[in-house]
Amino acid sequence: MGPVPSNTVLVVAGPTASGKSDLAVDVAEEFGGVVINADSMQIYEGLDIVTAAPGPAARKRAPHKLYGIRDPAMPCSAGDWLALAEREIRLAHEEALLPIIVGGTGMYLRTLMTGIAQMPPVDSDIRENVRSRMVRDGSIALHAELAKIDPKSAARINASDSQRIARAVEIYEATGKTLTEWQTGGAEAAGGTAYTFKTVLLEPPRELLYASCNARFERMLASGALEEIRALASRNLDPALPAMKALGIPNLLRHLVGDMSLEEACKASQQVTRNYVKRQGTWFRNQFVADLSINAQYSDNNRDNTFSFVSKFMLT
Repeated sequence: MGPVPSNTVLVVAGPTASGKSDLAVDVAEEFGGVVINADSMQIYEGLDIVTAAPGPAARKRAPHKLYGIRDPAMPCSAGDWLALAEREIRLAHEEALLPIIVGGTGMYLRTLMTGIAQMPPVDSDIRENVRSRMVRDGSIALHAELAKIDPKSAARINASDSQRIARAVEIYEATGKTLTEWQTGGAEAAGGTAYTFKTVLLEPPRELLYASCNARFERMLASGALEEIRALASRNLDPALPAMKALGIPNLLRHLVGDMSLEEACKASQQVTRNYVKRQGTWFRNQFVADLSINAQYSDNNRDNTFSFVSKFMLT
């Protein structure tokens, strides 16, 4: 295979349990690529099992980047991830490797492919003040405050999403401009324009995904997910942190403190995962335009089709 086109990035997307990671590592091994994580939970350290991050065997076959690199105490925004991903893309191109972005976090993918407004820095005193008010008054109270100053952002953000509410309020208090104003022309956009994206979307039937998610969660428990959660619980982190809300973690934490049985925690987590898969499918149908759509889980049956697609743009 010839050199990688200088600005080309392959994006492998799809809902949870669709086979994205397997597809990405197969392509990386065949065409000389590097797998770059675009899953907002797999980026956190110490959560490999519960987030179904690629295991040691996959990582031996091809280089993997941005997996387990962030302490769970440090939230990773879409803007943070964009800076990390663009660095890895640049390094891959410098080494004549194909950058393969793989994940199901729509916000990360949209940020990379269409751009995100660069937000201004927020003074630490303002940030601490807003966060302390969040703790004292709760997310519903701050959401009501946000609705008065920025009704459009408030309409987009769920009243229980404390991280995004706090971010929108602190942006306004730091700059005097709303988050909506910054996102619709008040800031220079980053991402989106520097690359040529080639996209593969895995869209298996929903019932198949549901069954796969159920089985995968049971495998996670058998493989040591509870030990990961015990280690996380021992740190007494803020439950509002994104990492603490990863699929399965809230219910397994409840199990560890005796609020529910392991069977109840498993069933509740499987239901939450199925709900998430449904939302992912809706997002991909409405927000993601694929060059190649595969209406099945990735397997040997559709590997040749995928390789043919990659070959064509690698030779262009």
